[in-house]
Amino acid sequence: MTSRAGPGPDGPDRTDQTDRPDRPEAAPGPGDGRELEDDPEDLYENTPCGQLSTLPDGRIVRVNATLLDWLGYRSEELVGRRTFSDLLTVGGRIYHETHIAPLLRMQGRIGGIALEMKAADGSRLPVMVASRVRDGSEGRPPLVRTSVFEARDRRAYETELLRARREAERERERVQQLATTLQRSLLPPALPGIPGTELAAHYHTASADEVGGDFYDLFPVSGGRWGLFLGDVSGKGAEAAAVTSLARYSLRAASASDPDPVRVLANLNTVLEHENHGADPRFCTVVHGLLTPGEHGCGLVLASGGHPPALLLRADGTAEYLHTPGGQLVGVLPNAHFAATTVRLAPGDTLLLYTDGLTEARTGRGGRPGERGEERYGEEALLDFATGLAPTSAAGAVAAVAALLEDLGEGVDDDTAVLALGVPASRKDPDEPEGP
Repeated sequence: MTSRAGPGPDGPDRTDQTDRPDRPEAAPGPGDGRELEDDPEDLYENTPCGQLSTLPDGRIVRVNATLLDWLGYRSEELVGRRTFSDLLTVGGRIYHETHIAPLLRMQGRIGGIALEMKAADGSRLPVMVASRVRDGSEGRPPLVRTSVFEARDRRAYETELLRARREAERERERVQQLATTLQRSLLPPALPGIPGTELAAHYHTASADEVGGDFYDLFPVSGGRWGLFLGDVSGKGAEAAAVTSLARYSLRAASASDPDPVRVLANLNTVLEHENHGADPRFCTVVHGLLTPGEHGCGLVLASGGHPPALLLRADGTAEYLHTPGGQLVGVLPNAHFAATTVRLAPGDTLLLYTDGLTEARTGRGGRPGERGEERYGEEALLDFATGLAPTSAAGAVAAVAALLEDLGEGVDDDTAVLALGVPASRKDPDEPEGP
């Protein structure tokens, strides 16, 4: 019987539940979790991954329906008749015996091993396996429980990734070959032979993927004289290569009509300044020289357009910079000023020209621990280096600088061109008597 309670201090009237008859238990409904219960046997047989158990000798004692379906076998064809390694390819069996089995004995588990299993029809199934050893107890033998994950999609992804990587490597090789070929076209294939002088050059490439803007050349002009230059165009890549080519041929053409180094640089400045109409104007630094060979040395007039100073290594073991103060960048101002200096190279003297990739190279010093050092090599260090070399030949100076660039390694982040001109030391007459 249902009765009503009168109003009380806590609120409105309520139904007295003590008089209510018991209600039947509600049926399981969605969301209460009971519908998630599953049969363990069905879960083992039809789990999304393959399962099998083997004895320590590898014999299969149980295999689930998922793996049987993947491989196309019946349970009685495998259980007690085959081993786990029998289901692997030849390479997989070797890897199982040399790696997987020893690891299971030592640490009792392995995971993330990529293998290929052989199906009944001879096809191959890419898989990832993980195994664990269950120790025997109460007279039961130990078992190795292995989970097998189908990896066709992963293998296809890896294959595509490998194909894309190989294609990228081939493309990079093509780019590098193109850059190398283009770079060589901007440099003389060989230096000419000039009587009474010795020449040597070296080009250090900072990146195999990009064309640098460094260049040099040496060529005959009128009156038995020779023109030479070494320069560096701003930037890298195809645009820098185009400016480099323009600069080289402009210097050669101007030298043919008037080899005076200052006027040659003025001509180049006019050409480049007229070409600079885009948003990314190009300019360069250049040192241009006029060489006059002689019997006992040679004379040289050098003009600089914003280029690092040449180094003179004397036969007496000293070294000094040949400064040309006031020489401005080439291609920036319509009426740029260029400065020249005159020097005579005696027997045993060597003149070294270089681009700023050398002096601006990072030495690895001056940075915080664990960070890349930003201290630059600098002109002072280069002068000390040259002083230690003098006296030396042109070939010796270039070889030493090339070795220095290699020692600086990744610190050289810009291409570097080196050109050396020397006068061989005088040889003593064999009939001349020995001195005291």
